[in-house]
Amino acid sequence: MKIDERITKLAENILKNSLNLKKGEKIYIEAFSASTKDLFNEFIRIAAKMGATPFYVYNDNSFVKNLVENSTPAQIEQYAKWHSSLMDEMDCYVAVRGYDDLFALSDVPPAKMKAYNQIYYNMVHFDRRIPKTRWCVMRYPNDTMAAVSKMSCKALEDFFFEACLVDYKKMGKVMAPLKKLMDKTDKVRIKGPNTDLEFSIKGLKAVICDGKMNIPDGEVYTAPLKTSINGHIQFNTDTVYGGTFYSNVYLEFKDGKIIKAESRANNDKLQKQINVDEGARYMGEFAIGVNPYIRKEMLDILFDEKIAESLHMAIGNSYNDETFNGNRSNVHWDLVLIQDKAHGGGEIWFDDVLVRKDGEFVLPELKGLNPDKLK
Repeated sequence: MKIDERITKLAENILKNSLNLKKGEKIYIEAFSASTKDLFNEFIRIAAKMGATPFYVYNDNSFVKNLVENSTPAQIEQYAKWHSSLMDEMDCYVAVRGYDDLFALSDVPPAKMKAYNQIYYNMVHFDRRIPKTRWCVMRYPNDTMAAVSKMSCKALEDFFFEACLVDYKKMGKVMAPLKKLMDKTDKVRIKGPNTDLEFSIKGLKAVICDGKMNIPDGEVYTAPLKTSINGHIQFNTDTVYGGTFYSNVYLEFKDGKIIKAESRANNDKLQKQINVDEGARYMGEFAIGVNPYIRKEMLDILFDEKIAESLHMAIGNSYNDETFNGNRSNVHWDLVLIQDKAHGGGEIWFDDVLVRKDGEFVLPELKGLNPDKLK
């Protein structure tokens, strides 16, 4: 069967540009679900042709569910040690995730899921993959994604490749003034429907995301100082976290701590999530999305956090050295607020200067980030 040339181009872009894979290096390629097969194959083929050695693992959330539900923490630790030893040898890691059953983990007992996340993700990803390899994580379109995004499979494919194959070199250059501004900003204020939130980002560097570690990409992120957040915020996109669906999450803060949290769906599970550990009551990230081809929620955070005219904040762990605000947690849950007029509008202020209104950047040096300019 002939492979769509866009799949080959995407695999080449990620291996050559995102990961800068070199001859003689080792790359860990992990795929989730059968729908990722074509891209998975292209990663293996192209990596080998480039002179690197591919080590590949096929996974699925149905496998994870059975492992987690039927294993003891000691068994999970043994499983994690094997993946950790493999990751220790790698120069690069790429994950192709195309979940056929988006909610496969929704009925896993919370205590079991917590143990798995604490052991497996800490050992394999937070302790090894993130700090020690060059890595890229991405989704792949399938029937499930088409259904939840309310798009036909063909429309989803075309949207996917537009968003993933955007000119990241151009995007990176245009994002530089936003990073420069965020690097010197102290006070941030976010205003909008049921939202009035203030916090400081003073002293924490902003990071440009231009196709290196996530595909699709398109955000500039930092973190709020841990105890600086006060006020309230109404996120207006649906989200799936840990296999559970949540809708329009609302948070209130006092001195950085979440003192009230509500979700229109599965509110009881939201309360459990923010009590997983001490860090889950604090925030680990603040970011502004700019991908001009992503204009609506997809119920997939790798897309939704890049929505043009949006911002997002993450409950829990702050894990990048440049933006680390001191908060540690087994939770890292991104929540998205779209601020275009269709979603009620809103404003972002830096040190009492209006930066963005109703999703559109208003400062001259930032207008190139508006969707009509960035395409």
